[in-house]
Amino acid sequence: MEQTLKQLGELLLGSIPTVVLLLALYGLYHVLLHKPLEAILAERRKRTQGAVEQARADIALAASRASEYEIRLRDARLAVFKALDGRRKQAVEARAAAVAQARERAQQQIAEAKTRLEQETAAARNTLGATSDSIASQIIQTVLQSAGSAPVSVGGR
Repeated sequence: MEQTLKQLGELLLGSIPTVVLLLALYGLYHVLLHKPLEAILAERRKRTQGAVEQARADIALAASRASEYEIRLRDARLAVFKALDGRRKQAVEARAAAVAQARERAQQQIAEAKTRLEQETAAARNTLGATSDSIASQIIQTVLQSAGSAPVSVGGR
């Protein structure tokens, strides 16, 4: 057993330079490669996440601009529809005014025509009355003249 311990001690003593070299190599790796690599990876992650966040911010900005554009477009359409509605109302009012004016003129023309017709009827009645009197007088004179020259038959056939 003593020999085994002695061999173990020699083995441990021989492994000290290897352990020291291994620790030095680990330290150099950590200082020369691992830390710069971690820094580069952190910077890359930062830039990637920054780009993703920037893209999200740009998407959110584009979405807000799109919604703002839609609101403006809806407002513009509403304004156009209101203007068209106003014009349509004006046209309806103008048409109604023109119809009312035409009715009024037609009523005036009807009233004037009625008055003229009544005047013409009165004049025709007067003329007819005067001419009927003269025609009746002529008929009576004609009948009386022919009665005086021709025998009058009274009674039947």
